[in-house]
Amino acid sequence: MSITGGCRCGAIRYELGSAPDRVSICHCRDCQLSAGAPMVAWAVMPAGNLKITKGTPATINSSGDSFRRFCSQCGTGLFYVNETFLPGLVDVQSVTLDDPSAFPPGAQVQTAEQPGWMAHIHTLPAFRRYPGMD
Repeated sequence: MSITGGCRCGAIRYELGSAPDRVSICHCRDCQLSAGAPMVAWAVMPAGNLKITKGTPATINSSGDSFRRFCSQCGTGLFYVNETFLPGLVDVQSVTLDDPSAFPPGAQVQTAEQPGWMAHIHTLPAFRRYPGMD
């Protein structure tokens, strides 16, 4: 089974050597600010299971021992490493997988930092496409 993914523009491509150990949605403030979104879905696995097959991601120290890797051309966030809290592991932003539905989240973490309105998001009207374009 080939597990592949990449950034929006295609400059960075990667392959996973195995299925992730777990997938979680993170609501921490660091993820929010890095993604410009209320949450990020992460697939964690041993760092040796990640192989970059095209391009070279840029790296930023986002906070303390946290390093985020992203495409410097389109800005897509890709990977997260923190050797202090997750030694030997890498988090892959699971929605950058070619099939992001393949590994659904099993938990939500850092919910203490989520915006208050996230607790009720499931009550909002939902549209398959932009309203009026369904």
